Amino acid sequence: MALLHLVEKEQSTGRVAEIYETMTQAMGFVPNAFKLYSSSPFLLEQQFRNLGYYMRHEKLGGKLLAFIRLLVSDQETCAYCVGVNTGILFQYGVLPEAIEAIRKDPSTAPLEEKELGMLLFVLKMMKDSNSIEAGDVDHLRKLGWSDQEILEGSFHGASQVASDKLLNGFKIQLDR
Repeated sequence: MALLHLVEKEQSTGRVAEIYETMTQAMGFVPNAFKLYSSSPFLLEQQFRNLGYYMRHEKLGGKLLAFIRLLVSDQETCAYCVGVNTGILFQYGVLPEAIEAIRKDPSTAPLEEKELGMLLFVLKMMKDSNSIEAGDVDHLRKLGWSDQEILEGSFHGASQVASDKLLNGFKIQLDR
């Protein structure tokens, strides 16, 4: 049971109700990961805008972002996000046995070289941000990533760490 009160769709009002309605139209339901933020309309709005921005990102593709979330959540031991992102990767055709192997060795993720470079960079930063060196960033630039994309990919990973900690800390249950 969640340690914070999660506002359900039926009890939502104002901006929370508007966001819930948009999510229901797009996804068919409001995930518990978003209900977590319902007691702060400001934070819910931030999460909602963040989701929309990355869903429409021109360079950071959905499959890459799902791998970032999955593997960061694996490092953070967040069962909720590991489960959700495993499901998303199934939709991209990544089979369960492949996901297990990738969780053990992220360098085997079925991504193009450019995307794999971004994934491994973000994972390195999330595991030990002090380990990042100029050569790591230069490598991403050589692969064709702009500084904006490098920052945004890294921010996506860092945001996932924050979400994982909140989901775990407040005992948010898997969606049913």
